[in-house]
Amino acid sequence: MGEASSGAGPLSGVRVIELAGIGPAPFAAMLLADLGAEVIRVDRPGGRPAFPDPAKDLTNRGKRSVAVDLKDDRGRDVVLRMVERADALIEGFRPGVTERLGLGPDDCLARNPALVYGRMTGWGQQGPLAQSAGHDIGYIAVTGALHAIGRAGGPPQVPMNLLGDFAGGSMYLVVGVLAALLEAKSSGRGQVVDAAIVDGTSHLSTFIHAFLAAGAWQDRRGVNMLDTGAPWYDVYETADGRHMAVGAIEPQFYAEFVRLLGIADEPDLPAQYEAGRWPELRERFATAFKARTRDEWAEIFLPGDGCVAPVLSLREATEHPYNTERGVFVPGADGTPQPAPAPRFSRTPGAIGGPPATSGAHTREVLTELGFTDVDELLGSGAVVQN
Repeated sequence: MGEASSGAGPLSGVRVIELAGIGPAPFAAMLLADLGAEVIRVDRPGGRPAFPDPAKDLTNRGKRSVAVDLKDDRGRDVVLRMVERADALIEGFRPGVTERLGLGPDDCLARNPALVYGRMTGWGQQGPLAQSAGHDIGYIAVTGALHAIGRAGGPPQVPMNLLGDFAGGSMYLVVGVLAALLEAKSSGRGQVVDAAIVDGTSHLSTFIHAFLAAGAWQDRRGVNMLDTGAPWYDVYETADGRHMAVGAIEPQFYAEFVRLLGIADEPDLPAQYEAGRWPELRERFATAFKARTRDEWAEIFLPGDGCVAPVLSLREATEHPYNTERGVFVPGADGTPQPAPAPRFSRTPGAIGGPPATSGAHTREVLTELGFTDVDELLGSGAVVQN
């Protein structure tokens, strides 16, 4: 594998070329960078930034950027020369785009037969929808996942774009790239990784499909144990208009939950699995939670085994004592908290390799390190750009 490295993480020594895009592919490359891979992002010079402030785009942290005119034959050859010195390439365009640019799998594997070529799409490289535009909400819709999220009697609820783009997309791309890199160490041969958000999101739903097949899950939202159907797996408003999250599934944790909630000794309290009286039980929970503020309840339940936690805003989460003590968030270059690399390793910890890379900031530096002897000529021709 390539000798250059951005750090001492478990992927130190792995070099990844990322063809700049938006959404799940950049996040996948960021995760690889967090784990120590050297990630070189290929940006198009003069393009409109996809992020409001590129200097704050955390998905570009720990990377370096080379600005290349991919429509210029010399620029395209620069990328292929970079590929010769890389272990993996990641792209997130519609099927056929990199082939038209002369940077498709065949072009790149001809230069580097051991290359892992990671492709990120919504619908996949083949199929009747492969050429259709789309976004997270549509991808999770056709997998059945969106239908399953929401309250009984209400419409499906949109879970931001975490489920499709980043869980079903980015994470599966990373798993695929890492698996292919591991296989390439023994075979010496690269391959194409086709990571589609519909595939990943469907795969994430395996657990629910198992319950459905066993007759333990209804194909309706808001009526099952884990989708707010059960009163002890839901959120409740507190006296200050905030919320507590309850997930007291196991009997021993449920018993602790109702004890700490202060209703364990109330007369005629419905049993946990007395489904016919769940509406009554839900009302009792709601009334009890309304008696105190969110933070007062948090003091009561945590630490503890009641399986209840405060619902924090994004900004609140960066300041919560649990998160600060564990280091779930770390300060960025400008002091703003950002999510820390994950998962954690005992011997080769990951780390944020630097602030977000802006387009073309490292063109000369990277090409020189890669052994290009014609950097000045390339810069002069406009095939590559240093910003």
